[in-house]
Amino acid sequence: MARTRTVSDEAILDAAMALMVREGPEAVTFAAVGREVGLSAATLVQRHATKAEFLRAVLLRAWDRLDEQTAQLDASAELSPEGAVQMLVAMFPVGEGETDFAQGLLILREDMRDAALRERGAQWGVTLAQALGRRLSDDPQRQPILGRLMASQWQGAQIWWAFERQGDPAGVIGAELRRWCELVLKAERVAG
Repeated sequence: MARTRTVSDEAILDAAMALMVREGPEAVTFAAVGREVGLSAATLVQRHATKAEFLRAVLLRAWDRLDEQTAQLDASAELSPEGAVQMLVAMFPVGEGETDFAQGLLILREDMRDAALRERGAQWGVTLAQALGRRLSDDPQRQPILGRLMASQWQGAQIWWAFERQGDPAGVIGAELRRWCELVLKAERVAG
């Protein structure tokens, strides 16, 4: 008869992700996560045979959550450039410390090292660009282009904010995205 699991797989993956955000990917070991959830490292090894497999499971769960957040924002944000801005501002990784954004970049590095995780990131990028594009243009041909450009601007705005650390990130990034929309969409109208 199989033993009842006292801690769900999801709770373990969530604890590992929280540890990763706090201390970086290198801090995620079976022993460290075991301490977080009250299980032995050996118990975790029974569920995930290798650290690489474990990290992949943690990051795939993070992608699942980002997909869910994106779908929820896509369903609720108004179909306008302001709706696109609000979607992106809502996705800014709000943390508790100065190092959270830098830890996020280390986590992104882990995603880029693994083919399956890179694929998830690429899929999410297409989905995000489509959601943004529907808010930026009525032209189905232009939507993916404008959506991808806005997503790229958002990523750049986050990086510049992380270097400068001046002002509230949501306000600073939102203002930059609104300026981008104003300039790009004005140019679109002139060209069209």
